[in-house]
Amino acid sequence: MGETVARAMARWVHSLRFSDIPSEVVEEVKKRVVDTAGVAVGAFNEEPVRISRSIALGTTGSRISSLVWGTLSYASVDQAAFTNGCAARYFDFNDTYLSKEALHPSDTIPALVAAAEIVDADGKSLIEGIVAAYEIAARLADSYSVRSRGWDHTVYIGIASAAGAAKILGLDEDGIEHAINIAVTTGLALRQTRAGELSMWKGCAAAHAARNGLFSALLAWKGMTGPSPVFEGKFGFFKVALCGDKFELAPLGEGGYKVMQTSIKYWPVEYHSMSAVEAALKLREKVGDIKPDDIESVEVETFTVSYKIIVEDPEKWDPKTRETADHSLPYIVAAALLDGKVWLETFKPERFLADDVRKVMKKMSIRVNPKYDEIYPEGIGNKVIVRLRDGRTLEEESIYPPGHFKNPLDRSGVEAKFTRLLEGLVAEERRKEFLKDAWNLENLRRPFEIFRSLTVEE
Repeated sequence: MGETVARAMARWVHSLRFSDIPSEVVEEVKKRVVDTAGVAVGAFNEEPVRISRSIALGTTGSRISSLVWGTLSYASVDQAAFTNGCAARYFDFNDTYLSKEALHPSDTIPALVAAAEIVDADGKSLIEGIVAAYEIAARLADSYSVRSRGWDHTVYIGIASAAGAAKILGLDEDGIEHAINIAVTTGLALRQTRAGELSMWKGCAAAHAARNGLFSALLAWKGMTGPSPVFEGKFGFFKVALCGDKFELAPLGEGGYKVMQTSIKYWPVEYHSMSAVEAALKLREKVGDIKPDDIESVEVETFTVSYKIIVEDPEKWDPKTRETADHSLPYIVAAALLDGKVWLETFKPERFLADDVRKVMKKMSIRVNPKYDEIYPEGIGNKVIVRLRDGRTLEEESIYPPGHFKNPLDRSGVEAKFTRLLEGLVAEERRKEFLKDAWNLENLRRPFEIFRSLTVEE
């Protein structure tokens, strides 16, 4: 056997140096730190976040601790990472990478900030860890779709978190490999998380995976060894999880760093519906105020991956939870057409259970357009066609919505989203203080401390 997959990851992660990372990559990392902080603290008062925070704060006093975001309190490092990760994911508003597997690489950031806090790492070390985690997560997503075997994409988030945390903790090549081995062995998660009617766990599964990755790295940091070869072994990942299928990981870092191909969300929806939101909102601008009775029919053309994730389950046509609603293409399009906007309030029960959106959904049909399959995952094509009872037919298409890596947000766009999420929660002076520090992340001696600025006002 040649070099194992885990060893190849460990070798590259260990060799990564801040001096090798181009300035434009550093800039994109900083954008994602700001974005993750905004969506996480913005979800401070949501129920799953409150539940996880109540557990975490019960561990206050741990000798290995980190900050619970939105507070000035500390908790055991794994519980703090889990709580902050739940918050970052809850609104389904953090970044996305699309490939054979679709995932959210910024799900790793709360765990990586916690790792930096443990060893008092500086900003350059944190950036190294984030770049490493993004690279591992994305290259795994390029290699194989674990959802095709019934596993959740968060399997890859756990592995990436272990690698990034191990880098920040300063492990050698062997230690990084052991962290990865432990994370792979312990990190399988069922895709049932995202099937049928979705529960609160939809927004917590990645946090659990990242927490497990961090814990795996901590164990390796203290000398724990993990089973090897974890991918290729007799009862390894390939044989058990992939039913005998195998993949070869593309050379890490080849062709540029993968963080550059991740997309920041402009609206709080499952990413495959992002372009449908843009198309629907453009139609609404053309039509003006519209009521269900004004509509004869709505047709949506999408692509196969979108159809399988956010259309085909019966529950996506009758969402009863927030988690299902933001993964329901029929609902998202109906709400955008009627309201002329999509924001956090779009996914409150009083909105997704309302009669008017249900009436529009009953007039809707959705089909796969092979043209959009051909451009996925580089683009996410959606077309919305509305036939009105006054005889007009209008349509709009979108492929690269705002925030897509081919239509990226600049600093002002990221800051605008951050500010809108935190208005009324965090004082303006503290928001500005955080942003000033975050844009200077690579020069900070203790980068994790900037999150103390984002204390939620009682």
